[in-house]
Amino acid sequence: MKKIIKVLLLCLFLLAGCTEAVKTEKIPVTAGHEMQVHFIDVGQGDSILIESPSGKTMLIDGGVKGAGQQIVSYLKELGINKLDIVVATHPDADHIGGLIPVLDNMTIEQFYDSGKVHTSQTFEEMLTRIDEKNIPYHVPKIGDDIEFDKDVNVKVLNANDQATDNNDASIVLKMTYGNVSFLLTGDAGVALEKEMLQYDVKATVLKAGHHGSNTSSSEEFIQAVKPEVTILSYGEDNKYGHPHAEIVDRLQAIGSKIYATADLGTITVSTDGVNYTVNGKETSSEETGNIPSKGEEPTTAIEIVSKDLVTEIVGIKNSGQHAVSLKDWQLISIEGHQVYNFPNLSLQPGKTIYITSGTNAREGQNYLKWTTKQIWLNAGDAAQLRNEKGELVSELE
Repeated sequence: MKKIIKVLLLCLFLLAGCTEAVKTEKIPVTAGHEMQVHFIDVGQGDSILIESPSGKTMLIDGGVKGAGQQIVSYLKELGINKLDIVVATHPDADHIGGLIPVLDNMTIEQFYDSGKVHTSQTFEEMLTRIDEKNIPYHVPKIGDDIEFDKDVNVKVLNANDQATDNNDASIVLKMTYGNVSFLLTGDAGVALEKEMLQYDVKATVLKAGHHGSNTSSSEEFIQAVKPEVTILSYGEDNKYGHPHAEIVDRLQAIGSKIYATADLGTITVSTDGVNYTVNGKETSSEETGNIPSKGEEPTTAIEIVSKDLVTEIVGIKNSGQHAVSLKDWQLISIEGHQVYNFPNLSLQPGKTIYITSGTNAREGQNYLKWTTKQIWLNAGDAAQLRNEKGELVSELE
């Protein structure tokens, strides 16, 4: 009798092992309901709409404020009157400006923000709308999973509310549905890309960082992502020279198909988790005037990257490859009609200088002193940067 019990126990043990083996065996992904990812053409900016397989909706960024009504119209044409999730990747005006009309016209269930504090009028207006409408507000952490759709995994690869630069605060999301994945990078720069290499960044579709600027999309990062498709979201004839030639070259070198909003308008990627399709034809260097050929000098890429209305500090960065003389350039306070005339200096590639004013105005190293008087109104004051010809180079609300 004891022998029979031992044999039965052994059989049960083996059966349990077989059952466990079945449980852990990887089940092939089968086609499911369709998910659509819309890279909305908002000119020089970003806005991405995701419609999940079960009909959930997520909007990531909204372009500049002037694009907001266009986004609202696009959503309503799709029959969307409610957004389950809205994500503001970082507080730059070309990413959050258009979210204000969206907040005014749409029901929003949850709002995700980088948590990076900014004193621009646009950012303050966005937070006011969120507060007035009592929308749940979340600041995600690296490694978080955002609950969106049971069949879609949304992982946070970067979010930094303590970043010194707005772009470095960018929320970066990897969205995976079956065998098809999307890496949505905001304006994450080369340094952040290097940090993210510790995670699985390989993706089917890449939304290239910072509109195809050479401040993002390093060769190491592109090699790790290995995107089959890359989306470039930028405005036609933009003053920054986006996308930069070397970025296009890197993507073409790994065989990634490139699609540009400036060339095609809104781009939609549809997938059932196994297969995917992209509307429109692949963008080539010849078809897109903004993609310079090899050896062609890119447009000057000087921009106002930050403006603190409390400490009275304005950051101006050279995102290009070459030093730029700022002699006879002007920084203008629109509200107060006040003008700062730059001295004879050159801003080196990748460097930022800070124009200071108010009681804490200082100079030395990368700081320039304007005046000890208050220039920027705490209620909000747009800043303009104009070159020696008086042409508008950059504007920050």
